[in-house]
Parts: sequence; structure tokens; C-alpha cells
Amino acid sequence: MKQFLITPSAGKRLIAKALATHPTIQNVLKNGTLVIVAGTTNGYVAEEVLKNLGVSGFSRKRFFRGITMPPNKTVTVEGRLADESQFSGDVVIVKGVWQKGKTIVDVVGSLREGDVILKGANALDLTRKQAALLIGHPKAGTIGLALPAVAGRRVKLMIPVGLEKRVTEDLYVLAEKLNAPGASGYRFLPIPGEVFTELEALKLLTGAEAELIAGGGVCGAEGSCWIAVTGTKGQEEAAEAIFASVTNEPAFSIENL
Repeated sequence: MKQFLITPSAGKRLIAKALATHPTIQNVLKNGTLVIVAGTTNGYVAEEVLKNLGVSGFSRKRFFRGITMPPNKTVTVEGRLADESQFSGDVVIVKGVWQKGKTIVDVVGSLREGDVILKGANALDLTRKQAALLIGHPKAGTIGLALPAVAGRRVKLMIPVGLEKRVTEDLYVLAEKLNAPGASGYRFLPIPGEVFTELEALKLLTGAEAELIAGGGVCGAEGSCWIAVTGTKGQEEAAEAIFASVTNEPAFSIENL
């Protein structure tokens, strides 16, 4: 067994590197439509996917809608920036070709079985492999657009989400509390889909088993996770090389806002 510490930003990069090689993603890039809905984790995913396609011109700057920041940062109500004029859209890729400037709004009605939507999350239940979103939009935002395609036409929903977003209570119990009449703040929506964390990323990239064993830190390690990796010598060495490749990933910067 080998143990590794991974920061949230390094975790985002790890998830992205793995998803770019995921068989489902590889297939849809050849045969269908991939929608990478804007979000901070998905910005890394878009970078890796487009890089593998040999496509340039993508920037993670403003590649999000809602965002969680410290209380002293300027955002409007429900986590939206005061100025969203630089938002450039989601990443929509049709048979390997980036449809620059398109958003999920433009294509969701044409998505069909075999197509894929990537959507991040705000809460993670590791035990049940389920995820949920904080909802600020009165019509449930982009997930409100995506779910009819997922449930109605069998479009696949994949959920890249970092381990730092783990919670302990049942997501449906939390939803009942946060969505109750008279409650204030964000609403809460558990979503059906394939949850993909750093643990799944390591399994896909190395074949080794990975588990969360501890968390936390200071001086830039806030939100970090300790991960134990168990496998053959070759698998553990591969994991060590992967961690080394992402460990210096810088924290999400104000320049991305």
C-alpha cells in the first residue's frame, strides 16, 4: 500500500486526466455529442478532452455559473458573480468537433441515447456513490435542462466531483430539509448519474484500488485528502507517477474569475 496527499486542485486535474481516457467519453467523441457543462472541475475536464483532440483556444476563465467563494469575495445572491459578461458557454463536442460558443441550452433538445452530459456536483455520498447539487435557479438551472434528456431519452449523465465535497447524511434526507417550505438559502437536488471521483480516476488509470483514509490540512492543504492505494507493485508505481504529475497543480486562482 502507498499513501498520497492530494489537494482539491490536484484532484480536479486527476479526475480530468482519467475522464479524458474513459471508454464512455472516447466512444461519444467518435459517435455522438458530449456536453461538458460549465463548472470549476469540468473546466479541467474540458482542458484535457480538448487537448487530446488537438484543439486549442479553450480557457477555464469564467467556465462556471454558480461558484462558492469566501464570504469576503464579491458575488451576487446565490453564488453568481456580479459580472458574468465573460462567460463563453459550455463545451459541446459533436463527433470530435468542438461547437465553440454553444451551451447546453442550444443542444439539449437534440441529445439522444448514447450522448453524454458531464455535470459537476456540490455534495457527495461516498457510501452510496450518489451526488447532489445546490440549486439557486428557480427552474433548477442546467440540471433542470439536463434531467429530461437523462430520464426521458437515456442520455448518460456523468458526475465529476472531488472528495472534498463528501457529506455524511443521506442526500434525500438533506433535500427534504433544504427544500421544505419556509427554509431559506439554496435548494438541494440529488441527481442520477455515474459519480466519478479521484478514487474512480485512480482505478481507471492504474487498476489499483484507492480509498479515502483522512483529510484536511493548512497552508494551502485545506480540503486535501489522504488516499491509500493498494495494488500490484506496478500499479502502485503507476499511481505514484500519476500523483507526481498532478501534485503541483496550482490552486484555483482569482485570474480564473
